[in-house]
Amino acid sequence: MKTCIVIYNPNSGHTLKKSKIPKYKEIIEKYGYNVTFIGTEYKGHAKEIVSHIGFVNLVISMGGDGTFNEIVFGNLQRKQRLVLAHIPVGTTNDIGVMFGYGKDIEKNLALCLSGEVKGIDICLINNRPFVYVSGFGKFMTIPYDTPRKLKKKYGHMAYLMCGLKDFFSVTKNYDVTYEINGEKVSGLYSFMLISSANRIAGVNNFYKDVKLDDDTFEVLMCTYTRRLDIIKALGKLVTSDAEHVDGFEFYRTSHLKITFKTHPKNAWCVDGEKLEIRTLVYDIKNERDVKILLPKKNISKLFVNKED
Repeated sequence: MKTCIVIYNPNSGHTLKKSKIPKYKEIIEKYGYNVTFIGTEYKGHAKEIVSHIGFVNLVISMGGDGTFNEIVFGNLQRKQRLVLAHIPVGTTNDIGVMFGYGKDIEKNLALCLSGEVKGIDICLINNRPFVYVSGFGKFMTIPYDTPRKLKKKYGHMAYLMCGLKDFFSVTKNYDVTYEINGEKVSGLYSFMLISSANRIAGVNNFYKDVKLDDDTFEVLMCTYTRRLDIIKALGKLVTSDAEHVDGFEFYRTSHLKITFKTHPKNAWCVDGEKLEIRTLVYDIKNERDVKILLPKKNISKLFVNKED
């Protein structure tokens, strides 16, 4: 029989209840797995579990985007990497929605376990992975600054509440130089967004024609400094291609190096969590072909290689 470990975050979202675990276990067993559930007890625990367990056929993340990030991080530290899956149980669940999941955990398990294993690109920032998005500057501290209690009580609205506070704060500009696609550019930027996703901050189709296996990620550098200009430009991304929106410098690349003139006060955000690395230089690149089991429904839209 195949083996499966489910690593779940008991503090994620509203829908994960321990009383439901026997039902989830039953569903997974129907697909031929001998399954064990492990609840996380502290930040970083999911990463530790994955990096130290023996071989299993499948590791399922059951939590928010941050939980899945930890599981990917732990997997990248292994000599023998494992096949991963992600069942979204967080507040925004950008990764889960992009993969094709809804809100019902039982249905999501069936979608996952009847899905396909695909190789996806994972971005690394100074060798620290992020699955779908990292950012720095204006609005980028909201995901990790929003209190967990507010997330549990208000869901996605909690981010909007904290975002309103950030909107009225002073917009700081950062003097940086970045190297990308053979270019070297210097300037003042209010925020930077690096991603490999078509859904960011709850917004579908944030970028057009994003692929998860094309060895590129998207880079957005904002030159606007006025709050209203930034909001208007972000709004235009919903209907326009990023390269045609004023106030943004947009690229697709497989390697980016960003150098700050002075040490930034705030931390980068990676998949909704704070990046603990603080330095002047950030090197972002791709790690290829991380194996993920995901629903079939969005494969044709998200992958260049339709068959592995």
